[in-house]
Amino acid sequence: MRLFDPWRVAALSMALTAPAAAQVVWDMPGIIVPKPSFNTPAAQARPDVWPRLDRGAVLCRTEADLLRLAASRRGEAAAAPQCQIIRGPTPIQITRRAGPGRTQVSVTEQNQEGWTDAWLPEKAPPMSGKGSVIR
Repeated sequence: MRLFDPWRVAALSMALTAPAAAQVVWDMPGIIVPKPSFNTPAAQARPDVWPRLDRGAVLCRTEADLLRLAASRRGEAAAAPQCQIIRGPTPIQITRRAGPGRTQVSVTEQNQEGWTDAWLPEKAPPMSGKGSVIR
């Protein structure tokens, strides 16, 4: 019987190197990063404001600016309208409607009047998480 059979050498080398390799990896500082602890209080969920302009809606200064914006969107040559894009949910009050695509609104946070082409239904849509019953 030979003392150094190839399978014995392979088994012995694996038995000696596997724990050593694991020891080196786990003992290295900075490999295991502790989980961060967040000690901030939970953010309070704000109820949905209605009516509101959502992100991406357009608010123009006058109705004429809104009509110029519509013309430029159709590809017609028109002067540059004075409009701004809404960056986040903005509470508004509906002043009057001049059709389905023209609504005069007043931004409640900034005391600003303007016109928008955003679709603003009469009733607020159902809040997320609260299903409606169909009978």
